[in-house]
Amino acid sequence: MYSDSDLDAAVKAGVLTPSAVAGFRAFVARTQGTAAVDEEQFRLLTGFNDIFVSIATFLLLKALSWLGGSFGGPVVDGALVAVASWGLAEYFTRQRRMALPSIVLLLAFVIGMFTLAGGLFERFDGLVAGPGSALPFAAGGALAAAGTYAHWLRFKVPITVAAGVAGALGAVLLLVLYLVPALDNQWAPLLLVGGLAVFALAMWWDARDRTRTTRRSDVAFWLHLSAAPMIVHPTFKMLGLLGEGDSDLIRAGAAVAIYLVLALVALAVDRRALLVSALFYVIYAMAALFRAAGTLSASFALTALVIGAALLLLSAFWHKARTLVVALFPAGLRARLPVV
Repeated sequence: MYSDSDLDAAVKAGVLTPSAVAGFRAFVARTQGTAAVDEEQFRLLTGFNDIFVSIATFLLLKALSWLGGSFGGPVVDGALVAVASWGLAEYFTRQRRMALPSIVLLLAFVIGMFTLAGGLFERFDGLVAGPGSALPFAAGGALAAAGTYAHWLRFKVPITVAAGVAGALGAVLLLVLYLVPALDNQWAPLLLVGGLAVFALAMWWDARDRTRTTRRSDVAFWLHLSAAPMIVHPTFKMLGLLGEGDSDLIRAGAAVAIYLVLALVALAVDRRALLVSALFYVIYAMAALFRAAGTLSASFALTALVIGAALLLLSAFWHKARTLVVALFPAGLRARLPVV
């Protein structure tokens, strides 16, 4: 088993020529009947050993976290987890290049840095009640973002950029809410703005690899995956989809319409994360529509049938549908989207 990153490494080492790799990728795309760029390939498993190592890593880091927290508090807990995660990554990520363990170790490192920063505040135990309760979280996000930047420079794990951006964004939003208490009830619009910023960053990474043959595409994948809930959840929150009232039917119809718009965006940028993130909301909305039509007992079954069939149909004709959607954009914008 090998991945696109293995092919890139072979080219870099001089084992294969760039033209040979490009020809091989084109051959695979033709034989599979679909373009590789539309498959959103990313490396998660290199074998069952990835799962085995990930389980062992989780147990080890969990034990260190418990011991550190029991005898030294959050500071020791975070420091132990962060240091151990970095040390393990030196072997499993930098030398063995194992995908799933690398993701687990990166996330553990981020959590360790976050815990370490929070533990440095004297009021760490009073987060809920204290007037400065947002500060430890903001500090944790900032330190996690700084740590992930160093982690990226060393290991280049694709999910690292998304984790660092999420930490930095969380720190900024929490700091804004702390400094401007009047915005406390406006977290949804603020999160939506942050999500759109992460989406724009993801598109910047995508634009640098329109054929999706390098690590940049993997970085963009994780950025899209993190941006999607930041965009979808605030949007439906502001819509009031989950509220009760006489306008449930109107809100449900609006939710379905928004989902169709998200589907067009997903086709244009060739990323399915938006569709997955909004799936719960559209299922709720469709169920409400079927209930309003008088099919209360079968509302969920009908909803699952319609949504499942629609998504499968879209998956089967994704490339053709995307060709039609992208053709509607001006040439300048098409030049920045993934190739058709």
